[in-house]
Amino acid sequence: MVGLNARRRALIALLAVFSSALWLSGAARAAGGDYVFDGGTPAEQATVRAALDASSFDWSIVPGQVTIHIRRNIAVSASVPGQTWLDADLLDSGTFSWGVVQMEYAQQVQFLLLDDRQRARFVTALHAKDWCYEVPGTRVSDNGCERFAATLAWAYWPSPQNCMQPSGADDESAAMAPAAFRALLTSLLGTSARAPDASFFRLHRVGRGN
Repeated sequence: MVGLNARRRALIALLAVFSSALWLSGAARAAGGDYVFDGGTPAEQATVRAALDASSFDWSIVPGQVTIHIRRNIAVSASVPGQTWLDADLLDSGTFSWGVVQMEYAQQVQFLLLDDRQRARFVTALHAKDWCYEVPGTRVSDNGCERFAATLAWAYWPSPQNCMQPSGADDESAAMAPAAFRALLTSLLGTSARAPDASFFRLHRVGRGN
């Protein structure tokens, strides 16, 4: 009996160490996505989690784990397949940063889930000049990948607090109505790219958009 209790205590201790290691790594999974943090304070990491959780998009359909680097003095947030860089000062602004966090994770959607045919569909639907910087001299806001990411952020969190809310016809997120964007994305990726439901709007106190 003594030996059994000792083994049980050792197993509990091992599980506690394993759980602590997972917590310290800053990893997150499920609908909020599969990502791990490189840098950032606990508050800044919590802001990223809150931003992704506020969206009704199912980030977990993005394949693989995304590394989110949090750094000071980053001029522009940026992403490459599997990696995203976010400015710590921006995250310190709280809810204002949520739209940017969602937009950068949306870049992972276009990197890792869309094929060339689907990207071409979005170039047309978003009235873009090209997909992603193929044409020299194209304005940032005229690239389909930027319009896609901004529109996804706005379409799945249509809140007055979302900094991706379009304020004019030339804004990156203004090329498609949120409902039309969600319908097209769902038709291409399946039902995992779901639209916000009534409970989502009540929970996050957002406007209905269009």
